[in-house]
Amino acid sequence: MQSRQITRVAAKSDTSTTRHMLMGSAILLGAVVWAGQVRSDRHDPVTVSHGYSNFDELMYPADYPHWDYVNPDAPKGGEISQWSQGTFDSFNNSTRKGTPAALASIGYESILAGTADDPYGSYCYLCTTMEFPESRDWVIFNLRDDVKFSNGMGMTAEDIKFSFNLPLEQGITEYREVYSQFLKSVDILGPYKIKFSFTEDAPRRDVVNWVGGTSAWSRAWWDETGTRLDESSDAPFLGTGPYLLDSVDIGRQIVYRKDPNWWGADHPASIGRNNFETIRVEYFADSSAAFEGFKSGAYTFRAENSSKQWATGYEFPAVEKDWVKVAELPNGSIGSAQAFVFNLDRPQWQDPRVREAVRLMFNFEWSNESLFFGLYARVNSFWQNSDLEAKGAPSQGELAILQPLVDEGLLPASMLTNDVVMAPPSATSQRSLDRSNLRRASALLDEAGWVAGDDGMRRKDGQTLDASFLQASPAFDRIVNPMVENLKRLGVNASLNRVDYAQYVERSRSGDFDLINHTMTQGFEPGQSLRQWFGSEAADDSSRNLMRLRSPAVDRVIDAVVAAEGLDNIQTASKALDRVLRAEGFWIPQWYKDVHTVAYYDQYRHPETLPPFALGTLDFWWYDADAAAALKDAGAFQ
Repeated sequence: MQSRQITRVAAKSDTSTTRHMLMGSAILLGAVVWAGQVRSDRHDPVTVSHGYSNFDELMYPADYPHWDYVNPDAPKGGEISQWSQGTFDSFNNSTRKGTPAALASIGYESILAGTADDPYGSYCYLCTTMEFPESRDWVIFNLRDDVKFSNGMGMTAEDIKFSFNLPLEQGITEYREVYSQFLKSVDILGPYKIKFSFTEDAPRRDVVNWVGGTSAWSRAWWDETGTRLDESSDAPFLGTGPYLLDSVDIGRQIVYRKDPNWWGADHPASIGRNNFETIRVEYFADSSAAFEGFKSGAYTFRAENSSKQWATGYEFPAVEKDWVKVAELPNGSIGSAQAFVFNLDRPQWQDPRVREAVRLMFNFEWSNESLFFGLYARVNSFWQNSDLEAKGAPSQGELAILQPLVDEGLLPASMLTNDVVMAPPSATSQRSLDRSNLRRASALLDEAGWVAGDDGMRRKDGQTLDASFLQASPAFDRIVNPMVENLKRLGVNASLNRVDYAQYVERSRSGDFDLINHTMTQGFEPGQSLRQWFGSEAADDSSRNLMRLRSPAVDRVIDAVVAAEGLDNIQTASKALDRVLRAEGFWIPQWYKDVHTVAYYDQYRHPETLPPFALGTLDFWWYDADAAAALKDAGAFQ
């Protein structure tokens, strides 16, 4: 059988991007272009600009023709298809009711737009300009007067006010509790002019992007249909975006189609983007069935997340005939903090010694060599492979944040001198069970009062030490099962509890699990959303704080991150938070990789140089009609 060849695309140097990311502890608020006069309001200078950044200058000027990384001449048309696991019964991903469909928000657009090469800049999209004082007590958006909803109705400031208020009234609890306290008022100053004013407690670094991220929904449509944000929906909400729901087979297939009357087709931020005529999502019960579907041409693009599949699975006829392209593409994003997390509401996990004992039973070194074909690196940080990752002992800046917490007894004194906590390594990669780690774990459980009986099972107060891993994908069985066996050798009543996807979603939301797989994705400019990921206020009802973490020390350091001004200070505070989170030991860190591993039928193209922070398959890739016709003529698709 012919061996496959993997195309490796090297990331090209972009010194201007790197310089933009690293420069500046001072705050220049969108000062690159002044699209109007500067006036004074109580002696507080006001900036009028086409965009906003907390740091340095915006990368793109007001008259940019398009994003640098797109192909402005990319052809339009064709279809791209991908897969999703499980099932769905709703197109509302803003409620706990129902299982949301893939790409449910593809038809929504927000006031401000971000780019894949400027991690700190936000640019007017549904607005022409924005105005804000140096204090950031308020922001005004001068909205475009040509924005249309997909039914042809024009968007106004009234729609934006409605869209912003709706999540604060009907949104998920974790959002309402965190953000409702930060808004003073929303005022409509004209048909296309809206002002957001903030309370004194609102984190000034977050406020502009917070309100600028408001999706545009039609108030008239919501009033007419009686739709609610806290209920499931059998169709997407009316939006202004490029794609509409074309067809749906509930639980099996979704097709989105380009809106031929989309208002934004000629906007500079849209040039070279949204190139496909249709986007199809095929649903499969699990990844194995999905892979077989890909091999047969049931769908055409696959982002591969199984190392075994990547290393051994891509030797099938479509690859050998060069119908399918297999590639590793550069990924400059922060390494995903993927891990098993403990449900800290379960009594057995409230002792850190018990959690550490369980952590010791995951042998990453053996897993990487035996299961992952050496493709991964160990994740240690919540900001892995970035300038926000804590390393070694605390810096002077970190000590200034940590010392008061030590003085108040919220952190141990060792936090001031010890190196940052790393994922526990294993001494051997030759076998799954590391005996030295087994001995260390046994001592920890003995110390914690979990004593092994004659049957080898550890008990405390007559109860066994239970550790059930909740999973939905059978692809993870080969990873979880060796750890289950290691835990059994330790005397833990360990098991794998695999359920269907709908049960998995519901149980993860309600906290009905011992351990669960979780990816805690973080950004380059951490802010208020940290409270949803790690804050005590989100622990009881959160889609992000699945571990139900309630730590006064973590809450206080989050306060420091949110309040930090200037890139240097934000990085320092984030490192302190990373350090404290890792010391909490609520996770069993897994792995990450710094490339996108993708396979696709050779009818798609992408810019020669990809931007550092996005693969952009549905964003700025395009369809090669001639190549697609050749594949069809060759019999690539059934």
